[in-house]
Amino acid sequence: MSDDLRELPLRERKKLRTRRALAETALRLFTERGYDATTLDDLCDAVEVSKRTFFRNYRSKEDVALAADSDLWSAYLDRVAVAKLDGPLLEALRVALNATLEDMDPDWERRFLATRELSESVPVLQSHSLGYCQDTTRAMVETLAGRSGTGVDEPCLRLTVEIFVASWRTACLRWTAQGGQGGRDGLTDLIERTFALLPDALTCTA
Repeated sequence: MSDDLRELPLRERKKLRTRRALAETALRLFTERGYDATTLDDLCDAVEVSKRTFFRNYRSKEDVALAADSDLWSAYLDRVAVAKLDGPLLEALRVALNATLEDMDPDWERRFLATRELSESVPVLQSHSLGYCQDTTRAMVETLAGRSGTGVDEPCLRLTVEIFVASWRTACLRWTAQGGQGGRDGLTDLIERTFALLPDALTCTA
């Protein structure tokens, strides 16, 4: 039994196992058969659960396809909500991202890379991914704005979060294009190198 399940109550362990089985099987079927060719009935039959159980875990076929994304950003938002935020906010957000990546389950980067590659090849997933990114950005702004002591006015806060998200997306796209080279460490390294480019990007001339 994995360490992240061992301490949970039995009911929660079963629920998490089902959620993971749906996400893992969906990713396999979408990759092998094609996203459009795989129905929710196919997925539910493969995992041996009802559609009712599916919809208790995911809102849609698009959601289960992008489960590795939502796993990361749900964990990240939870961390930011309680993290000690000292010094430059952009750096604090980057440090929180590195810590979140470290805490993801051992198989996460394989699933995430497969998810990114699938998303790039399926237009409806590209659209859903952009919408999810927008929702996550909004949630991050709201979470930080609700933190007492943040002391950043709303326009500056929103701009900081947008820069953070753009930096993440730039690093993530490079990592995906490189076939996930270096695994999680490679992704973390690209994130740090991308953030280091921000001063040059702000003064870049046409």
